[in-house]
Amino acid sequence: MGIHDGHREKMRRRFLETELEGFADHEALELLLYYAIPRRDTNPIAHALMERYGSLSAVLNAPVDDLRQVDGIGESAAILLSLVSKISRKARLADVSQDTILNSSERAGAYLLEQLSGETREMVYLLCLDRKGKLLACKRVAEGDVSSASLNIRRVVEIALRSSASAAILAHNHPSGVALPSVDDESTTRQVRDALATIGVALVDHIVVADRDFVSMSDSGLLV
Repeated sequence: MGIHDGHREKMRRRFLETELEGFADHEALELLLYYAIPRRDTNPIAHALMERYGSLSAVLNAPVDDLRQVDGIGESAAILLSLVSKISRKARLADVSQDTILNSSERAGAYLLEQLSGETREMVYLLCLDRKGKLLACKRVAEGDVSSASLNIRRVVEIALRSSASAAILAHNHPSGVALPSVDDESTTRQVRDALATIGVALVDHIVVADRDFVSMSDSGLLV
């Protein structure tokens, strides 16, 4: 057993006894990287990650391609790091999606802050609701770069039909901006509203998310 093997075993036992209590952020990363980097000291790699990204959260939300720029991080390690936050978020969303009622802009906004957390590209979602505001489906309908996303309105209508929706909420994020609707956002909203109206589905809101903030276009009087 080499020196690194002995250290790894101590770290594993420490985790089994205390979970992550008392672990520094770089130590948690060091431990995680054991399972993708079997024969190298992962402590300096963990320090390099923290120095590059500034926080544990930023490391776990970094793009795979960017993570691979760090010395010692290959594809397997980059994927493992990226999976942690994505699987955790998926589990949280699965929990809250059970009988989720989005009958107010506050509830819809809180749900979408979680849904769009950590996204570095612009994403557009359609939330399909029944008459009481129960969430029937949450589908990604477009994605783009950090400044734009191309939306297929026909696909939006098809998703609403398949979900047997009575109402819908459109949502997207501004990864590098503020949560304020642009002129293009307002134009797209009107197109979607009119298209959904032809099948009897009401577009009740369009919510724009940025960082930990959101703006409801309905509350702002932009859906009239």
